[in-house]
Amino acid sequence: MSKAVVSQTLSVLENHDAFIGRHIGPNADQRQAMLQALGVNSLDELIEKTVPAGIRKTDDLDLADAKDETAALAELKTIASKNQLFKNYIGMGYHDTIVPNVVLRNVLENPGWYTAYTPYQPEIAQGRLEGLLNFQQMIVDLTGMDLANASMLDEGTAAAEAMAMCKRQMKKNKSDTFFVADDVHPQTLAVVKTRAEHFGFEVVVGNPDTDLADLECFGALLQYPGSTGQVRDLTDIIETVHQKNALVTVAADIMSLLLLKAPGEMGADVVVGTNQRFGVPMGFGGPHAAFFAFRDKYKRSAPGRIIGVSIDANGKQALRMAMQTREQHIRREKANSNICTSQVLLAVMSVFYAIYHGPEGLNRIANRIHRLTAILAEALKANGAELAFDNFFDTLTLNTGDKTAEIYQRALDAEINLRNVNGEQLGISLNETTTLADVEQLVAVICGADTDLAALDAKLAAENNAIPAQLVREQDYMTHEVFNSYHSETEMLRYLKRLESKDVALNHSMIPLGSCTMKLNATAEMIPVTWPEFGKLHPFAPMEQAQGYKQLFEELQSMLEACTGYDAVSLQPNAGSQGEYAGLVAIKKYFESKKEFDRSICLIPSSAHGTNPASAQMVGMKVVVTDCDSKGNVDLDDLKAKIEQYGEQIACIMVTYPSTHGVFEEGITELCEMIHAVGGQVYIDGANMNALVGVAAPGKFGGDVSHLNLHKTFCIPHGGGGPGMGPIGVGEHLKPFLPAHPVQPVPETEVDNGTISAAPWGSASILPISWMYVKMMGRHGMKSATEHAILNANYVANKLAEHYPILYRGTNGFVAHECLLDLRPIKEASGITEEDIAKRLMDFGFHAPTMSFPVAGTLMIEPTESESQAELDRFVEAMIIIRKEIAQVEAGEYSAEDNPLHNAPHTQDDVMNADWDRGYSREVAGRPASWLRDHKVWPAVNRIDNVYGDRNLICTCPTVESYRED
Repeated sequence: MSKAVVSQTLSVLENHDAFIGRHIGPNADQRQAMLQALGVNSLDELIEKTVPAGIRKTDDLDLADAKDETAALAELKTIASKNQLFKNYIGMGYHDTIVPNVVLRNVLENPGWYTAYTPYQPEIAQGRLEGLLNFQQMIVDLTGMDLANASMLDEGTAAAEAMAMCKRQMKKNKSDTFFVADDVHPQTLAVVKTRAEHFGFEVVVGNPDTDLADLECFGALLQYPGSTGQVRDLTDIIETVHQKNALVTVAADIMSLLLLKAPGEMGADVVVGTNQRFGVPMGFGGPHAAFFAFRDKYKRSAPGRIIGVSIDANGKQALRMAMQTREQHIRREKANSNICTSQVLLAVMSVFYAIYHGPEGLNRIANRIHRLTAILAEALKANGAELAFDNFFDTLTLNTGDKTAEIYQRALDAEINLRNVNGEQLGISLNETTTLADVEQLVAVICGADTDLAALDAKLAAENNAIPAQLVREQDYMTHEVFNSYHSETEMLRYLKRLESKDVALNHSMIPLGSCTMKLNATAEMIPVTWPEFGKLHPFAPMEQAQGYKQLFEELQSMLEACTGYDAVSLQPNAGSQGEYAGLVAIKKYFESKKEFDRSICLIPSSAHGTNPASAQMVGMKVVVTDCDSKGNVDLDDLKAKIEQYGEQIACIMVTYPSTHGVFEEGITELCEMIHAVGGQVYIDGANMNALVGVAAPGKFGGDVSHLNLHKTFCIPHGGGGPGMGPIGVGEHLKPFLPAHPVQPVPETEVDNGTISAAPWGSASILPISWMYVKMMGRHGMKSATEHAILNANYVANKLAEHYPILYRGTNGFVAHECLLDLRPIKEASGITEEDIAKRLMDFGFHAPTMSFPVAGTLMIEPTESESQAELDRFVEAMIIIRKEIAQVEAGEYSAEDNPLHNAPHTQDDVMNADWDRGYSREVAGRPASWLRDHKVWPAVNRIDNVYGDRNLICTCPTVESYRED
């Protein structure tokens, strides 16, 4: 065989094995057909006609060549093996846990759960919504509160949001002081202090017994049990705060609440915490779901999402996100907070853990942890150790004095991590995985002695009073049927499958949401998430034990810098909203370092994401909105006028690029120059980086900072509304102001910069997903992904243009990676709304595009590079069929009330109804396209009545009987 033939054969084999061709949907033939439909000859020509010449990259990305899946996984396994798995007793809100295998395999590792989108279209998200309602019920039960939201990002963020909510509620209280008990977790205190600094609040840290009496404050934060393990009755402290017309937030350990009196019974106004130890790996800090529970009277002011029970068009019970007008994407600068990502996947994992074990099983787990802790306490005391507190649940603090370092090192030598509290005390937190043998080892390491633990256990059976009698839990919890029905694996497996089957996720069809980039989350990218080398590390373990993570962070930061053109990257923000906040904090700190304290104006185009103005307000900036022109671009004349008006008061502009209107604005470099000319900074929202990587770099065409949605461009899955990751890239001048951490130092940062997330590197355990994506795509694949995202969007726009007006296009008639369909003329002529079209798409098995954002009366479509021409054609066909149905309404063939769109979505109950009396057939209702004969996902409910749900707010689980009555 000739060398040329051998070379050609190897090339074919390499292409066959390449990941790039499996990530990018269109093959070579499809690509050429699509380019031909657009009237261009190549991807290069398409990019030349779409992306402004002044910002286009002319060189390759500074990345390695692509690796195949096997090689990339092998390389990452080598990196992971550098992490050392010691026994962790550090505590501080993070504990080793056991993920039930039925939940691990069928939820965390299941694309039916992890590729779903936020349930804004509830009719095809009833499974996730039921899981979240269960979550809310569990939190309400355990905390003793009236309501709970559907999760927060982490405990620190939840506590900071509670502080802000307390201030909103206590309008008659003129104090700007927030009290934090000195036994609150240090990472929580750091996040609260950062948020308070930019709100203009003063944080006073002290002993609540002695320092609260004479302090005027609007709120207080207490830890229960304390960070060092002390269990105490908070009733009197809470009453002291209430007498000041102030509110109390209690940060509670969820496992302890199975045995301890609920904070709600002690008078707490808000209860926050993390669900991590309910079956979610530590993962070096995340992702984890935080909980946020509150009194009923604060429901209109509570942050985050709340799942509520409503009814559908036929009166059947149905679930939805309640009070959606509180969402930041609608309220914008009036938002309660900028939080838009919750932690749905982790929240439902934790409640499935609770459902699987049931209340009795959970109680056994908590009692076992406490019993082992009590045995350990007795053994240590018997061998001369001194306990700082006699009342505890699972955490002991030892007064070790000058022996602290010696004992700590002895533990390290035995591959045990203890908590060095303050140089004179050591902390030990036991967990679900702790055994009696572990307790023996701890006693031997700390005291150098063997102890008869069985004798101590027998003694404790009669005498254990580590939990004071008045704090022993008497209130029932988890009495609802759902927590008492699925304890065998067979039943749990089927319950999870029933919920999954009610949802539409990426494993079923494309999710064409503009600005959300629902692309392939490849299996090879997801596999490392469940490796114990990544999952079982405590975030505050010594970095010597986390050298694999250290290498991963450094390599991923370098990859992201190459993709964005920035000089440095912080991985700490654990959501896009957190990234925005971190970027604006860095800008503010930068100006403070230059003594430019008068820069308080944040310019935001009217087309911006709703989180932008909310984030600006959270750092104390004043939002000034700039106009867009008739083509959807930032109006540079109006921008110039605003610059002339505010001049050196301008801190920054926040601009999304490509624009939220789906075009590459020609004036972006001029915009950046105009802002820089008055000394301002340019914040480029990274929501649309999927249209830039390899084609243009924001750090090179004028950006000073951008956040990157790793759950969009870099393939971390959305998880039904979280997890997310929002690292920020910055220019060299902003590098000194990146977020820090007080417990686990982040290299090249200063503690005074502030802390954005509870863990130093955010949700560290999902960063391998993005590492794998970039590693398998390589320098050419990353650019190719961007090119195909632009190709797919333009193909869809081209195919739909004769049926629906395309609202905005670029100079040469092309869109970026998404397009806006203008439905306003259709609505005017037919009465059919964007919501009607969205609901009708469910009958075709599709999730709707983004509705009425950024322009009311529009649909924004983003196909992503992962969809093949065949899938795009299927979606286009559905949209064309829908347009023909609209035409039938316009022509009077269907009435305004009796047509397939107004009645959409259609359920199995509809088409099975013997009394079918509609003006169209059952076939039109349930199988409007030919491919639905092969496979059909039925919406679980009819269109949901949002108004009814808000007027009759129910946010806990209805009885199973109430469903049967429907």
